[in-house]
Amino acid sequence: MTRRHLQIVVCAAGPAADVTQLITTATQQSWTTTVTATPSALDFTDAEAIERLTGYPVRSTYRSSDRTHRSLPAADALIIAPATYNSVNKIALGIADNYALTSVAELIGRQVPTVVVPFVNAALAARAPFQRAVADLRDERVRVFLGADDGWEPHPPGSGSSRQRAFPWTAALHAAIRMASGVPASSTDQG
Repeated sequence: MTRRHLQIVVCAAGPAADVTQLITTATQQSWTTTVTATPSALDFTDAEAIERLTGYPVRSTYRSSDRTHRSLPAADALIIAPATYNSVNKIALGIADNYALTSVAELIGRQVPTVVVPFVNAALAARAPFQRAVADLRDERVRVFLGADDGWEPHPPGSGSSRQRAFPWTAALHAAIRMASGVPASSTDQG
């Protein structure tokens, strides 16, 4: 049986510290994983723990070190989580100003099944640019977890740390698996 590969992109938000939950769950479901981090997200993650679980260093730059595998396995699915306000807007606009966002832009362009789980407060989520970005990503068949149907709502300003433990890692993985299997992941999928 060929193992499928999940590319994970983490952005600089509290839940990034818990990305090992997603890696562990994906591995238990026979997926291999690699993690790419936006430059600011590196401060939120435990790169050594991620490398132990995935077998690959966390990538955040174009240049690979002697230890870094030059090429990563081909992605069968992509999860961007937690996705910040800034990253969601950049992804929708096609702005690829760092290695992680360039990877995301290319994978979406290749039509790799993609799930985005924003971690934003309600004030940011109410902004028109963010709402347009979510709509534009959905128009590109990107599954964006956001809204009452998803069970994942923006949090009140200043309350993000209390929402971190509830981050929907497993639901995002189940949506990605369904999409990679050719089953549309609707906004009502709960995993």
